[in-house]
Amino acid sequence: MTLPLRAEAERIVSERGWLPLLPPALRAEVLQRSVLRRFAAGEPVYHLGDPAGGIYGLVSGTVSVSIAPAGTTPRLVLLGVPGHWTGEACFLTRQPRRGEVRAVIDTTMLHLPLEVMDQIAADRPEASQHFAMILMMSVEFLLRVIHDLQKPEADRRIASVLQRSTWIGDVPIPLAQSELAVMANVSRKQVNGALKRFAAAGWLQRSYRAITIRDVEALRRLADGDGAD
Repeated sequence: MTLPLRAEAERIVSERGWLPLLPPALRAEVLQRSVLRRFAAGEPVYHLGDPAGGIYGLVSGTVSVSIAPAGTTPRLVLLGVPGHWTGEACFLTRQPRRGEVRAVIDTTMLHLPLEVMDQIAADRPEASQHFAMILMMSVEFLLRVIHDLQKPEADRRIASVLQRSTWIGDVPIPLAQSELAVMANVSRKQVNGALKRFAAAGWLQRSYRAITIRDVEALRRLADGDGAD
């Protein structure tokens, strides 16, 4: 895949997610002081237990985000999409990383180091509130995950995962059946059956370790229980 240059990276993260919510001056400073980093497929951005660090904004590619309560093994909960920022907990708690973020495919991210976040917050006291917004956006997403996992039908849980992982346009979701099974709390057999039915209905197209969504609205209706069997 072609990795974006600096100007294109700044444009992408400025159009979606957390960054567009910032006051213009703070947004400009975050962009100016962020470092563009590239990660090969499978390369970790950070591990569970790593020392406290700064935040990362996804520009291109995708990352897997695995989290867990203290003392347990992290499990995959989401795939990041461009505009997604993560890593904010360390700024708020000064504790080691509580999860793992890993590049699924070749990925580009903007990184704002923790010491730079501290400098910005010292110069702009309101910046701490804006950094905390990332946490609240994460909480909102996790509430949606919990809500989806409480749906009794496996097909609805699977459709929910696919819907919230959908990229812009026809970009394939780099998600293996085993990973989809973990995220939807179903068996691989249930995933395989659901994907066959969804493909037959024209809602998606399957390929090796990737799923391309063709009808996100149909998945939404099924996920929400709106007239789907």
